[in-house]
Amino acid sequence: MSNPYLPKWEYIPDGEPRVFGDRVYIYGSHDKAGSDEFCDYVLKCWSAPVSDLSSWVCHGDIFRVKETRDHKSDTDWTNEKTRLFAPDVVCKDGKYYLYAYIVNAKGCVAVSDRPEGPFKLLSKYSYTIPEDICCNGWFIDPSVFVDDDGKVYIYCGYLRSFLAEINPDNMYEVLDGTCVENFIPNEITEEGGFDSEDKLFFEAASMRKIGNTYYMIYSPKRCPRLAYATSESPKGPFTYRGYIVDNGIDYPGGNDHGSIAQINGEWYIFYHRMTNGSIMSRRGCVEKIKINPDGSIDPVEMTSCGFEKSLNPYEITPAETACVLTGISKVTECNVFERFITDIRDGAVIGYKYFDFGDDFGSKTMELAVKFRGLGADAWLNVYVDGLDDEYYKYMQQRKNAGKKPEPSDKLMEEKEEDESRIPRTGNKIGSIRIGHDGGVAETVVKAVTGIHAVYFTITTDYKGWTAGYFKDRNLLELESFVFMK
Repeated sequence: MSNPYLPKWEYIPDGEPRVFGDRVYIYGSHDKAGSDEFCDYVLKCWSAPVSDLSSWVCHGDIFRVKETRDHKSDTDWTNEKTRLFAPDVVCKDGKYYLYAYIVNAKGCVAVSDRPEGPFKLLSKYSYTIPEDICCNGWFIDPSVFVDDDGKVYIYCGYLRSFLAEINPDNMYEVLDGTCVENFIPNEITEEGGFDSEDKLFFEAASMRKIGNTYYMIYSPKRCPRLAYATSESPKGPFTYRGYIVDNGIDYPGGNDHGSIAQINGEWYIFYHRMTNGSIMSRRGCVEKIKINPDGSIDPVEMTSCGFEKSLNPYEITPAETACVLTGISKVTECNVFERFITDIRDGAVIGYKYFDFGDDFGSKTMELAVKFRGLGADAWLNVYVDGLDDEYYKYMQQRKNAGKKPEPSDKLMEEKEEDESRIPRTGNKIGSIRIGHDGGVAETVVKAVTGIHAVYFTITTDYKGWTAGYFKDRNLLELESFVFMK
């Protein structure tokens, strides 16, 4: 399954991946397309067999803080203003415990005999921690960890972090005297390597253990990232080790929340990306990662692949699977069947990583068909593999020299030059398609390629002189899908 790895109409951010038995389960928040607020009043669960990560099943609503069409609320102290954010689920002695972060109300623990729920209320948190630490009992972004010795820990926080032990006999009582504040610092300190603002704690704690090392995955103050710190103890002290993924590189960034999981011997980082031009409509994505012998995790780029090794260029690719969107381009949804990329301005870049074109040492050319919505303007869709080239950057420079007002894409491409992880400048242009006024399908012949490649589309125009000003701020087209053919 390509990214986003769940059905494209589903919006599950803040995903906590858990492997129970022979299935991997995703517990997260529930966003809505085009919403002006985070999350929902229900929690949903999806799962897939570890042997087939393309076959995801929805287990429906597993907990709710408001009456739905099927069930009454699971809580009697919540109201119309409450929402469910970023949960976690752990297994202890054959029972599954859900830790619910309820905005505007005290949090709680629910229990089930099955990992897919449904979960029934067990209790609100029982605690003596000062209210200013646990945010009046909200226990923001709870991550719960059951250690090998049977001890249970909870990690929480927004702008400041804290951890505590939970009574393993009831799984909701926070044990007195166990609270540790700022296990990830929120102020710069040389201790532990938290020596810059972008390493400090913001939110989204998630604890994992690999071997004898404890890994704290969290969102730092550079919040499009998921960073990690390690310790020899579940209580710290923690040492900053680096970041794993950044959802704001060559893409509309926002907050991030997720964690790591080992599935069939491979490690993955689960995270989310923004859609609909906001930070309130997020979809779950995943990338394969590597745990090095020294315990470090190399940063990974965002791709379109998800659980796939590569994408098939000879199958129709939905435009919304792009992992590169520059300028103000964004994925938007008009209904559950239709999503596309809109706000595509002059100079925008849309990218997909990676396609496997296979072996073909005879063909010199292939065809490309693009389905788009025309918006009354003419443009060129230029096709590159493996990056961009000097022609593109020359075009961008000429736009500035001609006195055009810089677009958001201009600024973004300037920033790219200062960051090694951004789009390579060593790409090859393999063709162009003329995009017309009325939309439909445009086809062209491009140079054939073999093997695995990233594919980038750039959008340029021929408008010149004083009339060009009428088109510089235009949304030139809306991209729906494309396919390569031979």
